[in-house]
Amino acid sequence: MRPTKPGPVRVPDRPRRRPLFIGAFCLTLAVLATSGYLVLSMTGQPVRTAPLVLDEAGTVFWGQTVNRPIEVAANSITIRRVTVRAGGAAAVVIRPGVVGTLLEDSTIQCVSAGTDGIGPGGYSALRVRVKGCREAFRQTEANPATVVESQQDGRPYPGGAPASPIGPIPDPAAAARMANEPVYAPAQTPPTPITYWPSAANTGVPTGTALRNSGSLSLRTAGQVVSGLNIVGCVTVAAANVQILRSRITCNSTTYSIRTLTGTTNLLIQDVEINGMGKNSASICCGDYTLNRANIYNMIDGPRLSTNTRVLNSYIHSLARVPNSHNDVLQSTGGNNILIRHSTLLSYNPVTGDPFNSCLTIGSETAPTLTNLTYEDNYCNGGNYSIGISPRLIGSNILFRNNKYGRNYRYGVVSGWNRAGVTWDRPTNVYFDNGLPVV
Repeated sequence: MRPTKPGPVRVPDRPRRRPLFIGAFCLTLAVLATSGYLVLSMTGQPVRTAPLVLDEAGTVFWGQTVNRPIEVAANSITIRRVTVRAGGAAAVVIRPGVVGTLLEDSTIQCVSAGTDGIGPGGYSALRVRVKGCREAFRQTEANPATVVESQQDGRPYPGGAPASPIGPIPDPAAAARMANEPVYAPAQTPPTPITYWPSAANTGVPTGTALRNSGSLSLRTAGQVVSGLNIVGCVTVAAANVQILRSRITCNSTTYSIRTLTGTTNLLIQDVEINGMGKNSASICCGDYTLNRANIYNMIDGPRLSTNTRVLNSYIHSLARVPNSHNDVLQSTGGNNILIRHSTLLSYNPVTGDPFNSCLTIGSETAPTLTNLTYEDNYCNGGNYSIGISPRLIGSNILFRNNKYGRNYRYGVVSGWNRAGVTWDRPTNVYFDNGLPVV
């Protein structure tokens, strides 16, 4: 990281008794003449100064207060727990062609009305608070950004009332009905509160956990436990009974954040946050793991489900749309002994109105059959079909029961619910907003 600095400024000689503010005024004028960026002076007035340029790939810029713009000029830079106060075109500028920028747990304050917060696109923002900016998170269709759990002027981005722990109820009409004491059909019970399911508040790295920086890991020792790591890179596992606990993974691979290789059995991934940087084809692949209390986002597909996989109490959301992508929160193309229970699965972008493809797609394309899969007690919203069951499925003992569904799908909640080998428990697979069966 080599921040650029303004050139030397010569303050004119002055009589010994001249008031100090005159020297400060001269310094301000000199700086005004050298740059096009605005920050606040000690007196609260806009002052132009040069940007702080981050130009070393992989830099983690941490825990600073910066009273001038930041320019990101290299790939895979992380800006974490930073406060930026600046003006100009944007407080944080991502240079053309730069990829992999992550802003996390940071505050951006614009000091002029015409200043954007972050721009022009191609970045990820996680828990970023933007104040007083013309456009908080600037992006384009050709160069989109991923914005997760962030705020603009004190309101959840992209606006509206303060959200519940997992954001606003996806269907505005449903929210209005709930707020006005809706009348339910006879013999129906009121819908379960949205806060019943996992959210950012109770998944991922527990609050207060101190993390140590780490690069990519290759875990090949049986019984190995890694905990309390900030992993900027990806993880491969090739041993039995490995545990990845209380850690954050930020991986910009076009394959997977976590990959299980031959020799992996009984992998536990617990209290972990995974950011796929908009690039992971899937966050985890493919079998022999248990995922518990995980917060996973910003990837093309979420976890792939092969033999001996369990997804429990997890929050999987904010998929990354790329050209020709076919985004699924969860996907299985064959295997045995799969459990998805009590998880929040969001296949919908409320900013763009994009429903992606599904919360869960299943088939048997890469294995002879799909057997013994249970999907229960989950909240799912979005998708072309929220649950997609392939017409090529060869399966048995596939059970869907006690699940709730939102209405931000394109075509319907489920396709192929009556295929051979599938048990769709109609009375307990219901809409979230009124408790009525979806088929």
